[in-house]
Amino acid sequence: MKGFAMLKIGHIGWIEKEKPKAGPYDAIVRPLAVAPCTSDIHTVFEGAIGERHNMILGHEAVGEVVEVGSEVRDFKPGDRVVVPAITPDWRTLDVQRGFHQHSGGMLNGWKFSNIKDGVFAEYFHVNDADMNLAHLPEEIPLEKAVMIPDMMTTGFHGVELAEIGLGDTVAVIGIGPVGLMAVAGARLRGAARIIAVGSRPALVEAAKYYGATDIVNYKHGDIVEQIMKLTGNKGVDAVIIAGAKTEALSQAVKMVKPGGTVANVNYFGEGEILPVGRLDWGCGMAHKFIKGGLCPGGRLRMEKLIDLVRYNRIDPGKMATHIFRGFDNIEKALLMMKEKQSDLIKPVVIVE
Repeated sequence: MKGFAMLKIGHIGWIEKEKPKAGPYDAIVRPLAVAPCTSDIHTVFEGAIGERHNMILGHEAVGEVVEVGSEVRDFKPGDRVVVPAITPDWRTLDVQRGFHQHSGGMLNGWKFSNIKDGVFAEYFHVNDADMNLAHLPEEIPLEKAVMIPDMMTTGFHGVELAEIGLGDTVAVIGIGPVGLMAVAGARLRGAARIIAVGSRPALVEAAKYYGATDIVNYKHGDIVEQIMKLTGNKGVDAVIIAGAKTEALSQAVKMVKPGGTVANVNYFGEGEILPVGRLDWGCGMAHKFIKGGLCPGGRLRMEKLIDLVRYNRIDPGKMATHIFRGFDNIEKALLMMKEKQSDLIKPVVIVE
């Protein structure tokens, strides 16, 4: 089969590999729609998780089941499915500890384009199909559905980690697709004021659409100073870091109130140290809580997010600004995510 791969750090290209095989609990899926992610850019061009050779990229897909293992009960060939970016091994003790994202070791629930071939292929393998796949309703278009496996679950996880409550003031640093979903999630959870940090006009307008009440442009000065001024020097109840450089963590600690939470769902791709100012953190005693987490995956999570789209609580399709048709356009879409032209939010490749 054909796949689009990371050949080594800094190099991408098309390769041929054998079609994967399904174990008794697994499924083989062909993609109907895929979307490249900034995470793919970090992985390839920054070497963020180390060297990978001839690893097929991609972890955002909806598809059609073509084969299932002998023990799969709820899915059959021909079913249209949402495939989460995070596909844990559900038969591990880590799941019982409450951290399925790290089943089998830190970050090991993230398999596609990390520890196994991803979804930018003619066929891809899904472990624990009954626990990881979710049926895709016919009424949800593919360009909306493909935002569910990663963008929605990651942005919403930032909101969950931040424990946002009714009437809170929240800052979202980075308003790419994940940040936009963090804005939308904060609104759903009852935040009163949502301050979005970003600069590109397309993203700013989308942030306002999803619920941002204020925009802070990092090109216009220090974002901590701008946010403190907006809040009357009180700071915010929570900060969600959804896309930024390493200094974002120290900035978030500065702007959050004592008793508030900094929630990170950003994939920091560079540097050895994430700095936090000693005095800004109250010499370690400020009750400024710092959390970071890989987004939830699995079937139940996908089904809940599907329902949010299905019943018009959110329209993630607004983020699909560039839609390509044809499998061979994956390379073009991925490079578009690397270049981030001004009118881009998210490219989608419709394969079917």
